Amino acid sequence: MKIDCHMHTPLCGHAVGKPVDYVNHAASVGLDLVTFTCHIPMSQASFGGPRIRMHADQLTTYYTWVNEARQLGETLGVEVLCGIEAEVSPMTEELTEMKELMRNEPFDFVLGSLHHQLSSYKTWLIEQRLESDASIIRDYFSHLTDAARSGNYHSMSHPDVIRIYGTIDSDAFIPSLFEEEIRTFLQTCASSGTCMEVNTSGLSKGVFEVHPDPLILDWAKEEQVKLTLGSDAHQPGRVGQHFDKVIPMLKEKGFDRLQYFSRGKEQTAFL
Repeated sequence: MKIDCHMHTPLCGHAVGKPVDYVNHAASVGLDLVTFTCHIPMSQASFGGPRIRMHADQLTTYYTWVNEARQLGETLGVEVLCGIEAEVSPMTEELTEMKELMRNEPFDFVLGSLHHQLSSYKTWLIEQRLESDASIIRDYFSHLTDAARSGNYHSMSHPDVIRIYGTIDSDAFIPSLFEEEIRTFLQTCASSGTCMEVNTSGLSKGVFEVHPDPLILDWAKEEQVKLTLGSDAHQPGRVGQHFDKVIPMLKEKGFDRLQYFSRGKEQTAFL
């Protein structure tokens, strides 16, 4: 079963193509199931404005678009689910409104992402006087660990995205130098039942490597972490991107299944 559990819509302000276009492409590349995960509405400006995420009053449009895609998918043999990409932040009080929305809305799947490039996290780093690349990397993974433990998210998205977008020097992220922090994150995922995402968009940007780094995937296998898989597509042609490379790599590392979520319940797809 081929699945893609991470794709966006134009409502986030930085994606193109309606959900029906994504589903058409998913069918053309042989996917059996897709999950839309546009960025969750948040009122705080520090988490980005209309070029980052939809407004709360656009959720109805989101559901309508995904339902149209679901109906199309039924004719094409592609199951369509409706998820959301939620935020992770050390400023937990700023997530109260978001968590309330997540409790009240019928999302199939919730991804947890710490978008370090947003001003919310940049402000945190300044307040905590975290300046060195090493201290920032350790801080970043500590918050991912807390998020995995929280039970708020089904899967942790692009878990080493700290290595791109300029918060640290990309050359500073050498996984072996941060094995203790990364393994703590992985062990927490395993013990809490939180999945980790394999995000193939990294092969198209930054350091042109899958998220997370292949060494981290080796550790994830050792720690018995369950995986979800997503293209993080922001345009229809990116749906299922690089799956032809990443899925064989996962099999070589000993993974034989992926997880996805329907109505909040974990499901298994075998590779």
